[in-house]
Amino acid sequence: MRQFLLLLIFSIYSLAQTLHFSLNANPSRLNPLIATDSASGTISKWIFNGLVKYDKDGNIVPDLAKSFKFLSPVELEFTLKDGVKWSDGEPFSADDVIFTYESIISPNIFTPYSSNFKEVDFVEKLDENKILVRYKTPYFKALEIWMMGILPKHLLQDSKDLMTDNFNQKPIGTGPFTLEVFELSKNIVLKSNPDYFEGKPTIDEIIFHFLPDPSTEFMMLKSKKLDLSSITPLQYKRQLNPSFHDYYKIVEDISNSYTYLGFNLNDPKFQNHHVREALSLAIDRDEIVNLLLFGHGLVCTGPFMPRTEAFNPKVLAVKKDLKRAKELLAKAGYNDENPLIFTLTTSAGGRANVAEILQNQLAQVGVQMKIRVLEWQAFLNTVILPKRFEAVLLAWSLGLKSDAYSIWHSDSIRKGGFNFVGYKNERVDFLIEKAEKVVDKEEFGEIYQEIFEIISKDLPYLFLYIPNSISVVNKNISPIEPSLVGITHNLTKWKKIF
Repeated sequence: MRQFLLLLIFSIYSLAQTLHFSLNANPSRLNPLIATDSASGTISKWIFNGLVKYDKDGNIVPDLAKSFKFLSPVELEFTLKDGVKWSDGEPFSADDVIFTYESIISPNIFTPYSSNFKEVDFVEKLDENKILVRYKTPYFKALEIWMMGILPKHLLQDSKDLMTDNFNQKPIGTGPFTLEVFELSKNIVLKSNPDYFEGKPTIDEIIFHFLPDPSTEFMMLKSKKLDLSSITPLQYKRQLNPSFHDYYKIVEDISNSYTYLGFNLNDPKFQNHHVREALSLAIDRDEIVNLLLFGHGLVCTGPFMPRTEAFNPKVLAVKKDLKRAKELLAKAGYNDENPLIFTLTTSAGGRANVAEILQNQLAQVGVQMKIRVLEWQAFLNTVILPKRFEAVLLAWSLGLKSDAYSIWHSDSIRKGGFNFVGYKNERVDFLIEKAEKVVDKEEFGEIYQEIFEIISKDLPYLFLYIPNSISVVNKNISPIEPSLVGITHNLTKWKKIF
């Protein structure tokens, strides 16, 4: 009898080592060099490793590298870990790092991440486990750029087109998990990597349930069929019962993201600053935070996050002023007989509610804003990438290190760049380039705070709000350690215990 009970307990424990997560959109490419959407990033981060990573406190520590050191202000040496293998059993080496670098700077690869490497002069292999990176000048992100996932040379060196290679749906990495199942609009399954260089994860598999409808995701959560998810402030305030709190732990903090309304600055009507300013003055951001977020968030004042050196506290939130908004619209030639009419395009999900609030607020100054909602991949492929829009409602998730180049520098208007609204400002370009050569945090912060002020005045975006991140995690999972980089930083050590 005792043996039977022990076997039963062991069986329950073993079966329970599966994590159930949600995924709101289809990943486009599971390749870290060209994974530009959040769904792809969510999956690929468990499959690939960079040379370095952030620890739970936001410090840069080795990952695939065993150690790193600066030989001079422009020379960085990495020593790689011994015995690391790709998930197909092939050994990892310095050749893979060189190949990844050469791929990301290749003119055949269209990726916004290539801008991070433009200050690299060369990367040299010193031996199988050691590489030297030389920069053109001292570079403020000399270490951070090597958080980029490294690709396997032995599988991709003969690829005819890395952008469309089958590898992007069947990736091989060095990470803690491997891809087991990948079908569009269906569940994605990751299996633990038994040869992971930091040891096989305790969790055996992660199932990402494809749940594009937020209400369905919430139903799954309330049915205790998800182990980790996020909830909206509305759900938090009004739709949770006591049993929910018995099963889930709630972790809340300000997110490293902001929601914005972006203008197509190639559209003549939005090239007029009076129009952009009028729309900004017609929007009541406090109302959005209160109505949509129930106070679980902040009004966004500019392009960089609070708690970073780039945030400018002197730039105040725009306050609603309908009278001034109408005056500016009149100056631009719009009135009751000739109203400003445009279409705001966004992706399916919670942002549709934001669009409706904006629509009602803008109607108060006679602006007729139409709303177009698309599934994420359709939105990305037919609106963002070809730049076919008048205005978009989107959000950016930002890293711990502020970097304006990929979104705000005019060079990033190119194909594959994140500056899809077409923003150009010579002073901003100059300051971005100047800051790239600054390693002193205080001086860097002063430069970036000026960038913050200029962009906030130029209004290429209407910065709306910074939501709080409200995560819920199964209380049967441990150890859960909230941190600066999120609660999944130690996921490979998680256990589900009943």
